[in-house]
Formats: sequence, structure tokens, C-alpha cells
Amino acid sequence: MDNLGNSNHPANNVDKPIPLGSPPDGDAPSVSRAPLNLGAAGKAPAAPPAAAAPRAAMPTPVRRPVGEPVAASRRITGVKTFFTKLHPGALEFMDDQINIWLKEHPEICIKHTNITTGEVQAKKTEPNIIMTVWY
Repeated sequence: MDNLGNSNHPANNVDKPIPLGSPPDGDAPSVSRAPLNLGAAGKAPAAPPAAAAPRAAMPTPVRRPVGEPVAASRRITGVKTFFTKLHPGALEFMDDQINIWLKEHPEICIKHTNITTGEVQAKKTEPNIIMTVWY
């Protein structure tokens, strides 16, 4: 980057136009100036495109018979959300609530959990930890 106001090069003349036709000081041109042959009339026809590579067979989707039930162990059937304030006593209370809920529902198989923090509005808007359990 050249700061024009701070240039200490006396040979730089910023008012002189840049020549467009030839490269400066005998440098080899980096761009060809020859016209392109796009296969117009009166010219030799362009070479035919190369044959395309053979394509791999597309996989076919596996379809289940219509009457086949989905195994209950693979499906998410419900969701339960727990939330509490962000201090140690509240976190212990949330742990107890989750343990009690799991003991009361032994048939539940947890498939996925998600934990995030966010603000929950009550009397005051306070940051909370929110745990979502999919079962």
C-alpha cells in the first residue's frame, strides 16, 4: 500500500497516467492479447467434448412395509423440561427433581438431552439453566 502523502520516492509521479498498451520496462506480458476462437462461421469447428465418466448407480432408499411397527426403543415419544436458577442450592434441587421423576417412571428410556442457559420470566427475569430430556 502506498501512502501518497508520505511517499519518499522522488521518481513516483502520481499525476502521470498509467500506460495501458505495453507492460512497463520490458516485462513479459502475463495476459494473451490474441482473439479467442469460439467456433464461429468460417473457422475450424471446435473439438467435440470429451465423453463423460460413467456415473455410479444411485442408492435406492430402503422402504419399510406399511404395516411394520417402529420399535419403541428407537422412537422419541415425549419430552420433559426442567429449569432452575443458577446457584448451587437450586442446581441440587433440580438434580433431585430429575431423579424423582426418573424413579416414578421406570419405563422411560432417555434418548437425548440438551442443556442451555437463558432468561426465564417470573416476578424477576433471571438467568436459568434449562435441561430438556427427550424420552
